[in-house]
Amino acid sequence: MEEYKEEAMSNEKVTKNMEKGVAEEVPFRIFTSSGKREKPSVDMNQVVNTQDILFICLDTLRYDVALSEEEKGNTPVLNQYGSWEKRQAPGNFTYPSHHAMFAGFLPCRFDARNLADREMLFFPKQIGMGGRAFEGSYAFKGSTIMEGLEKVGYDTWCVGGVAFFDKRSDLGKVFPGYFNKSYWNPSFGCAVKNSTGNQVDFLLKKIEKAEEDKRIFLYLNVDAIHYPNYFYLEGARQDSVKSHGAALRYVDKELGRLFEGWRKKRGGAFVICCSDHGTCYGEDGCQFHGINHLMVNTVPYKHFFL
Repeated sequence: MEEYKEEAMSNEKVTKNMEKGVAEEVPFRIFTSSGKREKPSVDMNQVVNTQDILFICLDTLRYDVALSEEEKGNTPVLNQYGSWEKRQAPGNFTYPSHHAMFAGFLPCRFDARNLADREMLFFPKQIGMGGRAFEGSYAFKGSTIMEGLEKVGYDTWCVGGVAFFDKRSDLGKVFPGYFNKSYWNPSFGCAVKNSTGNQVDFLLKKIEKAEEDKRIFLYLNVDAIHYPNYFYLEGARQDSVKSHGAALRYVDKELGRLFEGWRKKRGGAFVICCSDHGTCYGEDGCQFHGINHLMVNTVPYKHFFL
C-alpha cells in the first residue's frame, strides 16, 4: 500500500512538472550543433496567420534525379525558388513518412548529427522536450500541424494522390481525416498520366470559391513521379530513372499553373516542397521503396514564398 502511495505521488509530481514545461524526455544538454549554428531561414511565427501555406509533397521523388533535372534547367518553375537541399527522409515509404511530417518532423539536413542541426518549421508543443521550441519554429498545439493551424483559424485542405489518401479503404481514410476538407477522385490516381494536371485544375476551381479572408493550409500529394511513371518517357515500357525524371518535368509545368493561379487569386503563399522518400530502380539489387537504401532515404527539399 505504501509503495502504491509513493508511486502515485511520484507520478503526480512528474505530471505537474510536465504541465509547467519542466519535464523533458530529450537530453538537450548533450546536443551541440556539429557546425556553426545558423539563423533559421524563415520565422514561421511571422508566416502563420499572415500567409496561406502550401505543403506540396512530390511523392517518391529522388534527390539525385531532382538535382540532375535542376542542373540541366529542365524544371524552370521550381528552379525559380532556389536549389534543392539534400535531406534525410523521415520514413522509407509514404505512411511512416507522413505521420512524421504531419507532426512537424519534415525531412532534416542530410548531414545532421543531432537535433541541434535541425531546422524545424513547426514544433509539436506538447512533445516530451520540456515545451521548448526550436528558434524560428511555430509551436503548435495538437497532434498534427493541421490541428494546430485549425486552432488559429486556418481552413485545412488535402488533395490526395497515392492510395494512402484515396479514402477507398480504412487505411486510405487516416490521413484525409486529419483535415477539415479532403478530396480525391480516380483522375488523381497514380496510373493516370495527367493526374497532376487534374489535381491543379480541381484546385484552381476550389480557390475561386474559397473565402478570401480565411487562411488556407493545403496539402497536395503529387503522385505522378510514383510508380508507374514510364508513360512520361516516349517509347518506354517500364519505369526507370529516366522516366522518373520525365515525370518530374511534367509535374514542374503543372505546378507553374498552380502557383500562378494561387498568386492571382490568393496573393501568394509560403510553400514547402519536398519528397517523402525516394525509390530504387535496381541499385544494389534493390527495387521500389519501403526499404532502407541511400536512394530511398535521401530526398530533395525546399521552402519559399510565392
